[in-house]
Amino acid sequence: MSQPGAAPFVPGCFCRDCLADMPDSARRCAACGSPKLLRHRALGSLTLAHIDCDAFYATVEKRDNPELIDRPVIVGGGKRGVVSAACYIARTFGVRSAMPMFKALDLCPDAVVIRPDMAKYVRVGREVRQAMLSLTPLVEPLSIDEAFLDLSGTERLHGASAAKTLARFARDLERRIGITVSVGLSCNKFLAKIASDLDKPRGFAVIDQQQACAMLAERPVGFIFGVGPATQERLVQRGFRTIGDLQRADEIDLMRQFGAEGQRLWRLARGIDNRPVEPDRGAKSISNEVTFEHDIRDLPTLERILWSLSDKVSARLKSADLYGSTVTLKLKTADFRQRTRAQTIHAPTQLAARIFAISRELLAKEIDGTAFRLIGTGVSALQPGSAAADDVDLLDRRQASAERAIDDLRKKFGDAAVIRGIAYQGPEKPPT
Repeated sequence: MSQPGAAPFVPGCFCRDCLADMPDSARRCAACGSPKLLRHRALGSLTLAHIDCDAFYATVEKRDNPELIDRPVIVGGGKRGVVSAACYIARTFGVRSAMPMFKALDLCPDAVVIRPDMAKYVRVGREVRQAMLSLTPLVEPLSIDEAFLDLSGTERLHGASAAKTLARFARDLERRIGITVSVGLSCNKFLAKIASDLDKPRGFAVIDQQQACAMLAERPVGFIFGVGPATQERLVQRGFRTIGDLQRADEIDLMRQFGAEGQRLWRLARGIDNRPVEPDRGAKSISNEVTFEHDIRDLPTLERILWSLSDKVSARLKSADLYGSTVTLKLKTADFRQRTRAQTIHAPTQLAARIFAISRELLAKEIDGTAFRLIGTGVSALQPGSAAADDVDLLDRRQASAERAIDDLRKKFGDAAVIRGIAYQGPEKPPT
């Protein structure tokens, strides 16, 4: 019998629907009849999780339009854009995120294509984030729809193990918000992230340290995060094709060949990852981009689009009370070659006019007759407003009052209430 105040005893199997404990040999829940049983020898000891919303954008769209439930749905731009998200029905046809839209529609011509509604997805993402924070303050967001959570020490608070708390979270989130998540539970970030991908959608998978080596051995070295095509090619050239090859290697030898990266690879190949969950990890950059229906090569047209993107980036910075010191312009040519240009400024900014002026200056240098299919702008080297206050320059302070007045009008009367002249015609110089 457990002592008063002790953490609850956790058997190796329970029902994910009603949370009733079950014997390890059970095939269905004796209490509710559900086949969704979670069993693992380490259910009572693992506390680090990765939660990933299932086909997030597409799931939100299906939630808001029940007529789409049984239809293949693709969220993305026009025919020349890319897939932002694909529901699981569309994925059975081979549609994947980041795939060109024309290819996705060739694979799944009956798909319902929906333009992304980022404002809506952000709102739902914030609801999910708040639900995560009700479980533990140790939440490290990776994107709008996924995060790491460390539930160490929360057993008494929730009256349940981390595993049961997460199962209840997934169940309640679907009932209350109308989206589904997949959960990976393990002893570290690397393995938790792997686990969350094993049983999608509505999945819950568990991996402990003892399973790691055997589970990883047959996978290619590129499966390890941070190993891109170039690094993978270097590894293959030296005889490391699979993670098992790395497991058999000597740690010192890998460090001789690859330096600090060699030690990282040796550890991750064995499922060893000591990175903590960092709740204060914020966005590294805020950006916006658009793919055109037709290639564009003239500066006035590109300027008008660039102003709209700068305005959107500014709105997101202001909403988060963030300032940035580096402005980046992104261009993609008609033959898919990417150009990225950046400029660091002496004083951080969040203002649309300032972001546009710098981006336009970078853009003007790229106008040489080349046709572009995509343009984007973004701000990085971010810091909160409280930290940036002393560094904001005088011109930005003056411009800020004008932009705040415009922002207030838009909040009251909608985004179309105030439209800068540049939205209609290309200016000779940046707006002031």
